[in-house]
Amino acid sequence: MRKIRGRKRQRRRVRIGAPDASVTGNAGVAVLGELIDRLGVVEALDTAVGPIKARDRGATAGEFLVALAQAQMCGHDYLVGLDRCRADSVAVELSAVPIPASTTAATLAGRLSGEQWLSVEDGLATVARRVLRLLPVGRRAVLENTAPTIDLDTTDTETYGRTKQGVSFNHMGQRVGRTHLASWAQAGIPLAVDLRHGTSDPRTYSVELMERALASLARIGVYRPDDPTAPRPRFRMDTGYMSGALAAAAVQAESDFAIGVRRGKPVWAAVHRVPAHAWEPAAGMAGAEVAVADYVPGGWPETTCCVVRRVRLDANLISADPRARRRRTIDPDQLALALDGELDTVYAYSFIATNLPVDTPAQAVTFEAWYRQRTDIEDRFRDAKHGAALRHLPSGDPAVNQAWVWGALLGTILSAWLQELGGLDDGAGRGRAHLSRLRRELINIPARLVRHGRELIIRPAPTHHSTLAAVLARLRALPAFA
Repeated sequence: MRKIRGRKRQRRRVRIGAPDASVTGNAGVAVLGELIDRLGVVEALDTAVGPIKARDRGATAGEFLVALAQAQMCGHDYLVGLDRCRADSVAVELSAVPIPASTTAATLAGRLSGEQWLSVEDGLATVARRVLRLLPVGRRAVLENTAPTIDLDTTDTETYGRTKQGVSFNHMGQRVGRTHLASWAQAGIPLAVDLRHGTSDPRTYSVELMERALASLARIGVYRPDDPTAPRPRFRMDTGYMSGALAAAAVQAESDFAIGVRRGKPVWAAVHRVPAHAWEPAAGMAGAEVAVADYVPGGWPETTCCVVRRVRLDANLISADPRARRRRTIDPDQLALALDGELDTVYAYSFIATNLPVDTPAQAVTFEAWYRQRTDIEDRFRDAKHGAALRHLPSGDPAVNQAWVWGALLGTILSAWLQELGGLDDGAGRGRAHLSRLRRELINIPARLVRHGRELIIRPAPTHHSTLAAVLARLRALPAFA
C-alpha cells in the first residue's frame, strides 16, 4: 500500500503592530456609567456633601468618590490605578464621571471635612430611596414591611510603611486601621461607616453609629419612628459589643437588640440551671440545640433575656493548644474532664442577650436562626476586600484612607444595585455575585469602540455580548433621574 505522508504545518510569523486606541479591556464601564446616571449618584452626593472647592471647576466630591469606586471595581488596588484608568481612552469616554489623576485625588480627599464625610451617608441613603422605588413590587414590599436588620461589626485593614497617621498596631502585631460598619442586612448595603485606629473599642462610639444608621434608614423610607405600626429595627452585634449602654440606646431608639454575651462564671452557672427537657433542636444546624437561660447582665434593660445555643463536639477534636478559640466555648468543667479522657463528647456554647420575644421554644429557635445570619456583614467585608480594594490602606494621610474606604464600600453598593436593577440576581436579593465575579463577567470585558453617525457602538467579544447587551437594555428601560 502507498503510504500517505501529511504535510508539516508551517508556523506563521507573528508581528506586534501598533496599539489600537479604540480597544478597551473595561467595556463594562458603560454599564456602570448608565447605572450612575440613571440613579443620579453624583448629584445626590454633591447635594449632600456640598462644594469642596472655592471655585466651581474640576471634579466635585461626588465625581471624585464615584471615580475612586469605579477604579476599584475595575480591579485597581492603589491610587495609581486612577492614572491607569485615565490611560484607557475608551473607558474614559464611557465613564459617567471624569477620572482625576492620583495626585489630584489625594488633594481632593483632604478637602472634605469631618462633617462632609458624614454627609456621604445621607447622599447614598437618598440614592437607596430611589433604588427602592425602582425595585419590583414584591421585592420592595419585603424591604418596606419587614423589620430592618442592622448588623454592626469591624474589620482591620493593614497598611504598610512607617509614617502612618490614624492607624495603630492590633493584637496580632499588624499596623491597621479599623473600619466600623453598620449594614442593612436585607438590602446588603452599608448605612454608616467609621474609620478608626487599630486598637479602638467599638463600644465607645457605637451609639453614634447606631443613630446614624437609623437616620439613613429613615431617609431611605423603611424606618418610620413616628408610626407605631411600623416594624421596629433590629440590631445584631457580636460579643465585642457587649455593653448595657448599647442595649439601652437601642431600646431608647424604639429598636430591638441581639448582642453576643461573653462567657464567665455567672453565664456557666445559668447553663447548669437549664432543664434537660428545655433544649430544642436548632433550625438548619446539625447537632445544635437552643434553650433560654435565666441570666441577665447587670444594668441591662429589664426585658433582656439570654438565649443559649449548644453544639455537640467530639472530645477528640479539642485542640491541645490552650489558645484555641473553640476551647473557650466549652464549659470549663466539661473541658477538664474531656482533656483527662473521661468524656467522649462535650458541648460548645454560645450566648445571646436580646429584648426580642423568646417566651416559647419556637420563638427561641427562630430567633437563634435569625441571629446566626449575622455573618452577612462579614460577607460585606469580604466583598469590599476581595472584590474592591479594602485589603490595605494606601496612604499615610487619614483623609486619603477615609476616601479609599468609602470608594471600596461604594463599589460594593454599586455592585448590589447593578445586580438588583440589571436582572443579575434572583429578584429577591439572593443569588448575588461577589464583586470579583461581577468584574470578571461584566466589567472587565474586552471590546472595540466604534463611532458611527454620532453614535458610540461597543463591539464586545461574542462570549460577552449577550450579557452586556441585556444588562444595558434593562438599565436604559428604567426612568431617568430628574
